[in-house]
Amino acid sequence: MPVPRSEPTEHQLLRDTVRDKIHAAIMDGTLEPGERLNDDELIAWLGVSRTPIREALSQLARAGLIEMAPNRYTRVTTPDAGEVVEALQTLGVMFGGVVRLAVPLLSDASRKRIISALDTTITEMEAHDVKSVNTDALAVFALYVEECGNPSLQRVCRDTMDGLAFRLRLPQFDTLVDWDGILADFRRLRAATIAKDAIAAELATESLHLLPGEKG
Repeated sequence: MPVPRSEPTEHQLLRDTVRDKIHAAIMDGTLEPGERLNDDELIAWLGVSRTPIREALSQLARAGLIEMAPNRYTRVTTPDAGEVVEALQTLGVMFGGVVRLAVPLLSDASRKRIISALDTTITEMEAHDVKSVNTDALAVFALYVEECGNPSLQRVCRDTMDGLAFRLRLPQFDTLVDWDGILADFRRLRAATIAKDAIAAELATESLHLLPGEKG
């Protein structure tokens, strides 16, 4: 039998709007790691009832941006140095495939946009600007996600990459990884993207996310 199609309800749209606003506030630093989230304060800020707020927070908890303990606390996730390698490698598994798919599909304009974003991140890494790298490196791979041509993979990435990347936002991040090695891998990724070499781009992406394997 044909499955009836239903349009999103006003309640669903409200929940999604609330989620997007809280998500943006976390990612831009308005809501800081470890900050407690009080329902009454969120209601006053967002101008909505408690129900869509709690539903939005539950979604953000599944994405890894919120930590919740019933009757104890709801707070912004606090990055843990012990989770850096795990988060990087998980991103690498996703982004390696994304890059391999995207590189052959890039238009000249899209390739130019990605190279510009890579140049920004490479310059920030050379300057040891950890805070900017933590933001702009993710933005680089978000561009590849846009261009990979696989809607299922795009959905997986959009649902999970911000929560994983947020776990890397540590001021001492450059002391927890091989900073110079990652910088070299970003340069390799840049060269492979220009050369339209999908395999080399994938290997560089996996290497900079600390996945084991041969350097290209």
